Amino acid sequence: MKLTLEDRVAGCLVGAAVGDALGGPVEGWTPEQIAERHGGRVEGIVGPFYEDWRTARPIAPYHKGDGHVTDDTLMTHALVRVYAKVRDHLDAYSVADHLVPDLIGTPRWIPELEAEALPLQRVFLAEKWIVARLHYGHVDPREAGVGNIVNCGAAMYMAPVGVVNAGNPAAAYAEALEVAAPHQSSYGREAAGVFAAAVAAAFRPDATPDSVVGAALDLAKDGTRAAIEAVCEVAGRYEDFERALVPLREAVAPFDTVGPHYRQPSLGARRPSRLHAIEELPVALGMLLVGGGDFRRSVLGSVNYGRDCDSIATMSGALAGVLHGAEGVPAQWSEEVARASRLDLLAPAAELAAVTREVFDRDLARRRAHETAFTELAGQR
Repeated sequence: MKLTLEDRVAGCLVGAAVGDALGGPVEGWTPEQIAERHGGRVEGIVGPFYEDWRTARPIAPYHKGDGHVTDDTLMTHALVRVYAKVRDHLDAYSVADHLVPDLIGTPRWIPELEAEALPLQRVFLAEKWIVARLHYGHVDPREAGVGNIVNCGAAMYMAPVGVVNAGNPAAAYAEALEVAAPHQSSYGREAAGVFAAAVAAAFRPDATPDSVVGAALDLAKDGTRAAIEAVCEVAGRYEDFERALVPLREAVAPFDTVGPHYRQPSLGARRPSRLHAIEELPVALGMLLVGGGDFRRSVLGSVNYGRDCDSIATMSGALAGVLHGAEGVPAQWSEEVARASRLDLLAPAAELAAVTREVFDRDLARRRAHETAFTELAGQR
């Protein structure tokens, strides 16, 4: 059955949230540690890595697991709310004018805190940077990302930019680079642009995992492009994520600045570079290939990879969700994540789909006005 725009948008946002929730409880660990803790590979929603999650280190005081989404989803939904207000393409000033007030001004239910709180109180320091720079520092929004640690913080919530530019990867790439500017620089900002482009490419009616990766490679620059190329070349050899876990890590390692020990980053970690890339996006694309675009296989591969696996699974879940729509996301996962996190996963998708249609109409009108002006300027031919 042909998927509608609304089907695909729902698949994107629901898939991203489910991937996030599945990956959260095992974030930061190795595949071996994950298997030891859970008696084998994670095959669905699991509880926290530590039973005494309130006091255990290094993840206290967050209740990661049991279907709770993390800051990846909180930030994604916050960006959807910005689109719902602006109802047009966004830029760096949209982040300053709308995203920052949302983070610091409106209490929301935070699943990992099991309480209502300001989103700012949950997001990582790399996201708090946005508030510090824009609200308190009054830095030019287009330059505020410079100086922040370079990580996947901006890329992890850029799916809505790809949605609004559905079918147009180049436009999604350009818009995401602008939206990510207050948050990230260097290869962190680049990854945000490439991920948004991949999401936009997945909306094309004839899209496949290979075509999504191809669109990403067409636009990616420097170390990000090299890392995606290296990881996806290796991923093409596997159809079983179990066998792909080590080879994909080995393929991305030369481009990853964090180093072999995720919880003990190297001294060169997260610094600007044209030679390096974040780990999460290349691995997410690699797992999409390994899983053949199937949601379950792609996301479980991402989850069991470990390290920053909630963000990896957020990205692969979003992409697989676009390819197959919300029906491609196992209902037993999406329903439990919505219940456990106390989130309506479908309402943001419906709102974003409506905005996407409005923006397309605006773009079409702008394009026709440009054609009319240029025809008059250049003369008929």
